[in-house]
Amino acid sequence: MTLPSVQRLYQAINTTWPARATRQEAGWEIRDGAGGGKRVSAVTLAQTELPDIDWVEARLSEQGQEHLFMIRDGDEILDAALAARGYEIIDPVTLYLCETAPLRPASLPRAQSYCIWEPLHIMREIWAAGGIRDRRIALMHRVQTPKTALLARSGDSPAGVGFLALDGEIAMLHAVEVLPEFRRTGVAKKLMAEAAKWAEDHGAKYMALMTTRDNQAANRLYSSLGMRPVGHYHYRIKDTT
Repeated sequence: MTLPSVQRLYQAINTTWPARATRQEAGWEIRDGAGGGKRVSAVTLAQTELPDIDWVEARLSEQGQEHLFMIRDGDEILDAALAARGYEIIDPVTLYLCETAPLRPASLPRAQSYCIWEPLHIMREIWAAGGIRDRRIALMHRVQTPKTALLARSGDSPAGVGFLALDGEIAMLHAVEVLPEFRRTGVAKKLMAEAAKWAEDHGAKYMALMTTRDNQAANRLYSSLGMRPVGHYHYRIKDTT
């Protein structure tokens, strides 16, 4: 089976974790993230040639937005141009992908993981503990494709959450958060198993997600589950104060 390309995964990210508004102008894709984080606020290229950086910087300043760009695989010319202007790299990210079926266990532990939409109050609390607050919850509500929130327990205690949404045959997992006291206890694996079950039940052939390269525990977990690193992105930001 041929896996989706990294460009297809970038599209799936936009569908399953959407900005409030997106527009294309002068060769750029400019996002209004509504406070939902870098991924939905960063500018990206909308053409193969390098557009006018001065122009987009002026638009961002007019709108009171950070000078923030997402650099994806294939954006090396933009990356070099921004570096020459003093933009710093932040948050290098690895995209992981695999077929859904191998992630789904034959059975799930009883009463240890759930798919719930809309998120419960306790799920919001777990997200908030990891910095995922109301504006990102609002972003989840903007998703127009099939979606669910995930909850996993450790024994009787709610311990971890995630958000899963579909873009065609791709299920994209976002916002995985496990409370510190329950990390390395198998909670993340319960979330992944529940996600795989929901995704396969809803026709997704592939599971994808992303994590920062610095998150060594997450990278080890996803690799141990048979997920493959298939692409990358990072941000370039410039202090304009």
